[in-house]
Amino acid sequence: MHDFVGFDFSDDGLNRRVFHKGDGPAVILMHELPGMIPECVDLARRIVDAGFTVYLPLLFGKPDAPLSIPNTVAYTAQLCISQEFYCFAKHQSSPITNWLRALCREAHKNCGSGGVGVIGMCLTGGFVLSLMANESVIAPIVGQPSLPFGITRSHKAALGVSEQDLEAAKKRADQGIPILALRFSEDKISPSERFENLRRQFDGTPDVIEDSSELCWQRGRILEIIEINSKPGNPYNIPQNAHPTLTLGYRGSDHPTHRAFQRVLEFLEEQFSRKSEV
Repeated sequence: MHDFVGFDFSDDGLNRRVFHKGDGPAVILMHELPGMIPECVDLARRIVDAGFTVYLPLLFGKPDAPLSIPNTVAYTAQLCISQEFYCFAKHQSSPITNWLRALCREAHKNCGSGGVGVIGMCLTGGFVLSLMANESVIAPIVGQPSLPFGITRSHKAALGVSEQDLEAAKKRADQGIPILALRFSEDKISPSERFENLRRQFDGTPDVIEDSSELCWQRGRILEIIEINSKPGNPYNIPQNAHPTLTLGYRGSDHPTHRAFQRVLEFLEEQFSRKSEV
């Protein structure tokens, strides 16, 4: 992390290490369950290269530590009993989101630009909906949300957010804050039932912009969804169990994951531009 600046950020008795880099509008990038792996740090650098300032909070584990299956299993066990993460609650927001809201406010204060973007992935994907209650959040991006863990059918459809936070997110969406959501089409960790619920809560049935051998791209008035094709026989040989869209699953240019990443950057730029024009 030699090219990042690290600092400790505290709010309401909770302290976490945060790394930041860049010069531009602020984007809070929340890492996935494997931890702040090098692929996540590289994603942060790609976003910085596009002209943004990235804030990368360390929620657990060590920064820039390579993917380790034993560590991932250990983290999962710890998180399941953690008082800061609700891994099974269908209609409760994880307490860590209160600290993340404070970080959003801090990043907004430091960078201005009318607000901040937030990117959640896997474990933190659904946190984005809770953070939307914060007026500073103007560009919410939901990446393959995995909580609550899909034990039952109702768990698979649940968004892992309190009714209060969900209503606040819907209110802000109605006020003109759209949502971008990403997943691989066959992902069982971030199930299709959860995305169907997202559609019900925010947009109903969106218009289909594109449905190709690479991806299905849907956009409604509020909710935009990109599902990267991971069906058997897909032209890029993406495995059916593919899960991380922007980190471990990212394959660079000439790949549908790169197209999804480019849309993430466009979405951020659009939202910051809109805010600057108001």
